[in-house]
Amino acid sequence: MASVSATCPRFQPLFSQSNKTSRAAGLKLVSVGWAKCTGFPPLKASRFRVSCSAKPETVEKVIEIVRKQLALKPETVLTNETEFVELGADSLDTVEIVMTLEEEFDINVEEESSQNITTVQEVADMIEKLVQKKAEGES
Repeated sequence: MASVSATCPRFQPLFSQSNKTSRAAGLKLVSVGWAKCTGFPPLKASRFRVSCSAKPETVEKVIEIVRKQLALKPETVLTNETEFVELGADSLDTVEIVMTLEEEFDINVEEESSQNITTVQEVADMIEKLVQKKAEGES
């Protein structure tokens, strides 16, 4: 599913800067929205990046496969932002992960696509696109 969103939150400090004894740095949300956002270009002049967010079950399946292929310990934390390099994966590991994903999701990943993925989220998004493309081709 694709989504586009943008907000421009503005915050105001809860504590005066002259109060040197305060250890907490609290913030109060003043407004959220498009109007009068400094540093945010007008909508018509900006470029949007539409990102596809993979289904949670796809991300979980990718995490499960990556964990198994790299023989990771159960306590190793994997999130959407986890990079394969952080896990010690080399190019052969990545190829094996892609092959397992192709088998699991019944898709074909182009070599160029597989070379550009670095995170779990990127893999999951790519799978979603390929599964959707395959479904549209069969319709």
